[in-house]
Amino acid sequence: MVAKPHLRAVLAMVGATLMWSVAGVITRHLHHQNGLDLVFWRSSFAALGVLAWLLWRQGPRGLARDVRHASPLLWLSAGFWGVMFTAFMVALTLTTVAQTLIAESLSPLIAALLGWLVLRHALPARTWLAIALALTGMGWIVWQNLHHLNGSTQLLGMLVALAVPFSAAANWVSLRRAGAAVPMQATVMLGALFSVLAVAFPAWPVSVDLHDLLWLAFLGVFQLAAPGLLAVWAAQRLAPAEVGLLGLLEIVFGILWAWIGAGEQPSFGTLMGGGLIMFALVGNELLGWRQIKRGEQIYA
Repeated sequence: MVAKPHLRAVLAMVGATLMWSVAGVITRHLHHQNGLDLVFWRSSFAALGVLAWLLWRQGPRGLARDVRHASPLLWLSAGFWGVMFTAFMVALTLTTVAQTLIAESLSPLIAALLGWLVLRHALPARTWLAIALALTGMGWIVWQNLHHLNGSTQLLGMLVALAVPFSAAANWVSLRRAGAAVPMQATVMLGALFSVLAVAFPAWPVSVDLHDLLWLAFLGVFQLAAPGLLAVWAAQRLAPAEVGLLGLLEIVFGILWAWIGAGEQPSFGTLMGGGLIMFALVGNELLGWRQIKRGEQIYA
């Protein structure tokens, strides 16, 4: 019976990464490429999307109660979401989709280390091996793409994007620390609001045309709000290292979408690195499910 909740959490995280991965290809088709403006509107629609869902599920009183009596971990997680939402979109406007996603590759290693330090999660050998293989794959992709960096703007984009894996790893640890019994869904809405407030003044008057506004509404609801809620649910039930590893699927999916929909053709080395990442993720999950079926605890 334990395998089913674990499987549902894994599938929820995979679904979240699939929805997250469309950001790059859609951004490439926007008329407006000012990162702060895009952050403002995407995060605004994300906050509204989560708010609508929470009001439907809990009603105004239930939502107010959860926020008023929230654990400090909810506010901490919201801050991490705010950094993730802001840094990712800004990075996309400064450098390529592939290079933005590559910067996220440190997430599983950081999550594993934080999970060990904060939660005392002793990771099994299979997960350390999967992390090593995934990082090897990402290292290969980085090596193949470094020579494509075109000037200081793209380098700045890579540096901005590095804020995402550090915030994501700390977020997974915070959500896992809170546990499945603590209501944490509002953290996505609050994180989106923090993101809006962070860019509102420098981005004002945040003007975009109707074409971009509709696409940013789509991104806010279906690329931030919905996957954010799925990721919160999954991260409260999975070890941070496992969430970080599964999150690498966003990189693989995102590079493929950018290839199909925006003409950003990945190199052979990028495809090889992506294949190694997929091998590491699938192998880790299959071995984990075998342990669960034998009644073993997969994370101490």
